[in-house]
Amino acid sequence: METKQWVVDKDEHNLESYPQIKEAATLLRANEVVAFPTETVYGLGANALSDEAVAKIYTAKGRPSDNPLIVHISTIGQLYNIVQDISEQAERLIEKFWPGPLTLVLKKKENAVASKVTAGLETVAVRMPSHPVALALISATGLPLAAPSANLSGKPSPTLAKHVADDLTGKIAGVLDGGATGVGLESTVLDCSGEVPIILRPGGVTKEQLEEVCGVVKVDKAILKEDEAPKSPGMKYKHYAPTAPLTIVNGSMEFIQSLVKEKQAEGLKVGVLTTTEREKKYSADNIIACGSREDLESVANRLYDVLRLFDESNVDVIFSESFPSEGIGQAIMNRLIKAAGHKLITE
Repeated sequence: METKQWVVDKDEHNLESYPQIKEAATLLRANEVVAFPTETVYGLGANALSDEAVAKIYTAKGRPSDNPLIVHISTIGQLYNIVQDISEQAERLIEKFWPGPLTLVLKKKENAVASKVTAGLETVAVRMPSHPVALALISATGLPLAAPSANLSGKPSPTLAKHVADDLTGKIAGVLDGGATGVGLESTVLDCSGEVPIILRPGGVTKEQLEEVCGVVKVDKAILKEDEAPKSPGMKYKHYAPTAPLTIVNGSMEFIQSLVKEKQAEGLKVGVLTTTEREKKYSADNIIACGSREDLESVANRLYDVLRLFDESNVDVIFSESFPSEGIGQAIMNRLIKAAGHKLITE
């Protein structure tokens, strides 16, 4: 399959009228699959009303069919076509955080979206992205778009169009290149189908921010378990993983360095994922700083790019520092734990 590529400046006006957007929208209406930028990561879009189209997402990604997808919309009217029983809490969250990196899980209307989108669940995950290219594309298609991250299943999510091309060229109809994404981690997924909102996946909107709007918010225990049925995208299966085995280390720099030396003594090339404050304090085959420990948003922004950079360096094993689990740190640790397949060493 030929994979077309279009470059779009997200800062231009009237993006919906641009030939690149129109051509991509035409392909989507024809039930093809097109990757596009959002403010979190690049998404792999398909007509959310068509099982034929959605099936192409699973095929391109190699994604398990019991892993539900997020539906992306550009207007509140599209939300009302898809879901029912929107609580006052959900309405307050929508007013505060949409468009933006928050996905809400709500009770779906019968036959409102393709069955493959929800993987058999009675709920559906919906969000309105804030990236102007994403909004223009959804609007131009006139359709809600199912869109997981635009990468091979299990690999680090793409924050650049190049990452999409590396994984999916020849497997999808096109890629809209809108430059680097913003947040760098996927949206927060919040289940609002019950009385108390439950975070199913931490992301760009933190627990603390959510609680300012709607009071008590719980965190689903399945976030750190592997044997639960997935209620949300990103809850099941190993995700975000580089090629080399990754281990998270709770410990001092001296302890991490000792682990590096042990592996090097075995003849292995070792990588260390660290921060700008500490990158010159390690001795390893490849040391990559993932932002600043004093600014965890910078770590979130660079995390997936750094995991892909380790692939390019051909290291045999990777050790990653751990991060505080408050605020955006919760999402960072969630992604690292998934990428490591829950492999964690404590000093």
